[in-house]
Amino acid sequence: MSARSRKRVCLQNGAPPGGRRWLSLVAGVSGALAAQAASADPQVVLPNGLPVQVKPTYSEPGLPAFSFPTSGGSLLGGSTGSVDTGNGGDGSTSAGSGSSSGSGDAYNTMMGQSWGSAAANAAGAMGVSATALAATCVMESNCQNVGASGGGSASGAFQMINSTYTADINAAVAYDPAISGSIVSGLAGQMDPTTEAYAASYELRTDALALQGDGITDPTVLQTRAVYQFGGNVGPDVAAANDSDNIAQITGLSAASLAANGLTTSSTVGQWRQTIINKLGSATANQTVLQ
Repeated sequence: MSARSRKRVCLQNGAPPGGRRWLSLVAGVSGALAAQAASADPQVVLPNGLPVQVKPTYSEPGLPAFSFPTSGGSLLGGSTGSVDTGNGGDGSTSAGSGSSSGSGDAYNTMMGQSWGSAAANAAGAMGVSATALAATCVMESNCQNVGASGGGSASGAFQMINSTYTADINAAVAYDPAISGSIVSGLAGQMDPTTEAYAASYELRTDALALQGDGITDPTVLQTRAVYQFGGNVGPDVAAANDSDNIAQITGLSAASLAANGLTTSSTVGQWRQTIINKLGSATANQTVLQ
């Protein structure tokens, strides 16, 4: 694993120390501009004393759902503060230069929403594939603009919690100031799919950049999903693992947590990958995230 600061995987409700409230799919990351500013609800102190950020997300019926908070210098689900995510990012993609076109069933699902085209444009503005953004909303909520429930703050089509959303949307505006006049301000933006799409796209961007920093040249939707879902501490290990590797050993998930998601202590990384491919289709899962 990279020496960069990464977030630690954990679960609540009988899971390893520092666990999450829900087993659901994760989204939540910030760049260097906001990584240290965000905090989650609730916070749990890990044995090493670092705080973690919990980012529950909407659980779609029939979909294996995980939630993994982490500790360290950055928000859940994304790259560390060492990644240059300022305007222009890594230098390979300039703000607002990406394409808003896409393909596949997930893309068609997103484009079938009244806000689909605007969300695709948001992905392009962040230098992210519109197909990758569509895959995220399909995995998170089947592209439904869902309000918070169960005492948590995760809401919207991309199911981001308050703190992560705030950090990501602020970083997105810093990356491309031109969007500042077209987004809904404050936390109300979480329930505006176009605005939340900017935050989710920025999160995907930083996750993919983290994988690039670990030697994966062109991170795919499936590889980036590992970081988005399992967090920056072990997500890159899942992304680079062999299909035969045991996912419980890599992630530290408890038997109960695995069982709740249709997996067992003997489940492999390949089996987890197959759940994503089954949901998105092979072509979408293997789509490159960064444009």
